[in-house]
Amino acid sequence: MTAKNTTHISTHLIHHGYTPPADFEAPQPGVFKASTVFFPNVAAMRQREWKDKSGYTYGTHGTPSTFTLEERLCTLEGGKHCVLTPSGLSALAVAAFSVLKTGDHVLIPDNSYGPNKVLAQGELASFGISHSYYDAMNPQDLEAKMQPQTKLVWLEAPGSVSMEFPDLINLAKVCKARKVLMALDNTWGAGIAFKPFDLLGNGSLAVDFTAHALTKYPSGGGDVLMGSVITCNDDLALKLKLTMMRLGLCVGANDVESILRSLPTISLRYEAQDRSARQLAQWWKEQKSCVQVLHPAMEGAPGHVNWKALCASEGREGHAAGLFSVMLNPALTQAQVDSFCDSLQLFRIGYSWGGPTSLVVPYQIESMRSRWPAHLNKGYLVRFSTGFESPDDLVADLAQAAAHCLNF
Repeated sequence: MTAKNTTHISTHLIHHGYTPPADFEAPQPGVFKASTVFFPNVAAMRQREWKDKSGYTYGTHGTPSTFTLEERLCTLEGGKHCVLTPSGLSALAVAAFSVLKTGDHVLIPDNSYGPNKVLAQGELASFGISHSYYDAMNPQDLEAKMQPQTKLVWLEAPGSVSMEFPDLINLAKVCKARKVLMALDNTWGAGIAFKPFDLLGNGSLAVDFTAHALTKYPSGGGDVLMGSVITCNDDLALKLKLTMMRLGLCVGANDVESILRSLPTISLRYEAQDRSARQLAQWWKEQKSCVQVLHPAMEGAPGHVNWKALCASEGREGHAAGLFSVMLNPALTQAQVDSFCDSLQLFRIGYSWGGPTSLVVPYQIESMRSRWPAHLNKGYLVRFSTGFESPDDLVADLAQAAAHCLNF
């Protein structure tokens, strides 16, 4: 309301009494930016609660924009509660910090996203939290490496870079039988390939929470950094929210707006990039310079049977994202492989994926695993992420670069 007994224009502009009518609707929700949130009176200030989204107290605790995105992400993945974090890696960290304490032990897949391993080796270790690695392709290995102090198991489907798809259902059953919390990095699945909170389709098996790099498919633009942690468990949700509050983590309204704008098209984009990736992967299967195609939906790829059981059961084609790797012939040299990547004209060299531009990165798998995985042929690993270019043009680009660089 307008302040009384004031004459200066600056005061009138700050305390202007106009409020627009409330019945405005448009395709995109409004964007609310705030640090300070106003209360109508002291009683309301003392009574308002942010943890259950029944009210607003401060910008870090949520706005209509962040609450809307959180609820839509819960719909996407099948969860109940969501917190938004500044990046995908921060989502992994918040999940871990919310449930682990000194003396606890965490199990991480040996083929996990590298920064998650580094987090365990650094901050978690410095807090007195130990970790071990397990073979994600062997549920028995996970069970054998459980300790009395194990409080959290990370799951990832498929594995980072090498793209092998684990027996996620039986890994989850091992965790459930031991009553150990399980967290899934669901960035690849994105809530589309499979439902992490209903792995069997009958409501009997679910992960405890997911971490999702919204930087990838929910954004789709290659221009936003954000993450989420989602759970169906009320107690875990409170721990996540309190961890966020204590660390002072939050996300910017403009970034929230970008994700909200992109989210309605995520399934269309995911499926288009999936189709392109399969076409490119099929091309690679026919090249003598390639000794192995690492794509979960390809017959014979490591973990294909597991992918089919979870993502393509009952005769469905299934989903498999726009990401795959190839193992190039060991008769080549690293210089040839690097030259091949440099010679690509449509694929840009860069990390991340899910954006409009196709990407390529050569990796040295020896530096990423405790030992060479038995299911990987020897060679040079190169990972591709498909964007929205014509897949025929992308194949032509691969062919020209391969013709110039991959002769042996």
